[in-house]
Amino acid sequence: MKIHDLSQPLDQDSSFWPFYPPFEVKYFKRKSEHGVNAQYIQTSNHMGTHLDAPKHFVTNGKTIDQLPLEWLYGEGVIVDLSDKLDELDVFTPEMIEETTEVKNGDILFINTGWHKYSFHAPDGDEEKYIHRHPGPHHSICEWLLDKKIHLWGVDMISTDHPMNLPIGRFLGKGGLEHWQKVRKQVEEKFGGSDKVDEMFPSEAYQLTHNALFPHDCFHVENLGGEIGNPELQNKRITIGAFPWLFKGGEAAFCRAVAFTEE
Repeated sequence: MKIHDLSQPLDQDSSFWPFYPPFEVKYFKRKSEHGVNAQYIQTSNHMGTHLDAPKHFVTNGKTIDQLPLEWLYGEGVIVDLSDKLDELDVFTPEMIEETTEVKNGDILFINTGWHKYSFHAPDGDEEKYIHRHPGPHHSICEWLLDKKIHLWGVDMISTDHPMNLPIGRFLGKGGLEHWQKVRKQVEEKFGGSDKVDEMFPSEAYQLTHNALFPHDCFHVENLGGEIGNPELQNKRITIGAFPWLFKGGEAAFCRAVAFTEE
């Protein structure tokens, strides 16, 4: 088997979710003084390639250590939508199914192309990566549940469209000027404020979290690495996302990988 890393690097320079604490790292022992190098980190769980457990949005939801291993490893597909999506675009279940077959119970990763704007990428654009990524139409939630999918993932900072996040809901309509620009761009793209409100109704707020986590459908965010490798696109492969055994954890850093036959 050949192993393909689908993860982004994680360090103090990595992009972090707005208003969340950044990743901090320091040495508390050095070889020259203590005979060993040892580091201490302080961070939220929601940066770099990470897996959100249902507990993140559901008070009594499953935690990282309660996720069955068979949900984290198995057959699936990486669907390539990168040539169909631009800033703040919306993708649908129909677009996914037109691209490749997704079977019931698959692990589903989506290559939107947005990993190329992550901080560590050669063409990294942190503002574009965080504020102007594409996202799914709210109909994806019912589709994922009908497909009996437990694990899916995206190469973006969130599985929700920016207009279904605080960026578009709370800050874009009267908050920081920075976010208002995003809201304005979406209105120009889709035909005005009323159209945007219709496309992103209030009940769709963080819907890929709120609607899916109660049904044990959870996700990986910030995929990267070889997620855009042509060898992996739109074909049946084996996929895994492996977090540490974090007892009580609402999320955890993970290593996402794909396996192909040599």
